[in-house]
Amino acid sequence: MRLLKDLSASAVVAGFVTVLVSFTSSAVIVVQAAGTLGATPAETASWMLALGLGMGLTCIGLSLRYRVPVVTAWSTPGAAMLITSASGVAMSDAVGAFLVSAALITLFGFTGWFERAIRRIPVSLASGMLAGVLLRFGLDVYAAMKTQFGLVFAMFCVYLVARRLQPRYAIVATLAAGVAFAFFHDQLRLAGLSFALAAPVFTMPTFSTGALIGIALPLFIVTMGSQNVPGVAVIRASGYQVPVSPLVGWTGVATLLLAPFGAYALNLAAITAAISLGREAHEDPARRYVAAVAAGVFYLAVGAFGATVSALFAAFPKELVLAIAGLALLGTIGNGLAAALRDDAEREPALITFLVTASGVTLFGVGSAFWGLVAGVLALLVLNARRQPA
Repeated sequence: MRLLKDLSASAVVAGFVTVLVSFTSSAVIVVQAAGTLGATPAETASWMLALGLGMGLTCIGLSLRYRVPVVTAWSTPGAAMLITSASGVAMSDAVGAFLVSAALITLFGFTGWFERAIRRIPVSLASGMLAGVLLRFGLDVYAAMKTQFGLVFAMFCVYLVARRLQPRYAIVATLAAGVAFAFFHDQLRLAGLSFALAAPVFTMPTFSTGALIGIALPLFIVTMGSQNVPGVAVIRASGYQVPVSPLVGWTGVATLLLAPFGAYALNLAAITAAISLGREAHEDPARRYVAAVAAGVFYLAVGAFGATVSALFAAFPKELVLAIAGLALLGTIGNGLAAALRDDAEREPALITFLVTASGVTLFGVGSAFWGLVAGVLALLVLNARRQPA
């Protein structure tokens, strides 16, 4: 079996780090979104179960189908949008809005409308957007030294030594060093953890005009613009060619099936995907898909235990998570910047894309990745027009 032949420790660790970063960085936002809709503890656990199941199955299925690291995620901007705009909305109306949004994602995916739009985006702009999305994670490594200098500096030193001696296992060694340091300095918050399986809670959807306008359409736009666009950019900036339409379409199908249980929006991952797409997963790009498959398995395990496993991830010091994520993404950030600035004619628009994306600006509920791309395309059109002969 090819999967067993391609299996490697570095890929499994990359998959684990992918899930670790995903849950520790935004699980709280998802829990808050569920709470905004009045979810009970059982319903919140069901949300985590449905999202974990959806992400796990799509990661495993799509990665094995195309032999490319395809990582999916919940829509973090979508959850943030729910917190700010779904207050007072009934859970059943929200679930109906989730279904409409998922139907639109499925339609735009399988019809190829989304892919045709993506093909018009130059590689330099996509790479600039990728680097801008990931820049904060690279900076967080060194910002984390302000509060946990010993932990982060020790991880940084191990990373440098391992990159010199055994580049393939640099992140493996760095993660092990960070956990060991935290353990011996009594920084792992493991007391009071208890494990219990989550149970699915079905909510019969209802449909209201207010929820469709206030939740369904914004959720669709935010998910496509702020999540799927950079998700595709990450895959292509990493050198992989894979049909976009079925990837987006199947995330929509998974959301359709699981929305009544709390899967409000699934999409292609960007930030976490870069961990599984990078050289730290494996030096051979053809074997990196194992990292996404491993991430899928971890997602299934996390979903099965619901919020309990999120609490386990939260037991790690925040600085450890920031450091391992940033170090794992250094290569991807460098490759993105190199690709963005390679072409002299597109260098300035790519730089504008990078800066706007890195700024974190949010307009009309849509994140900076989308607006960075808009700014870059506008700059490219204007500057190219200026260079056209009369």
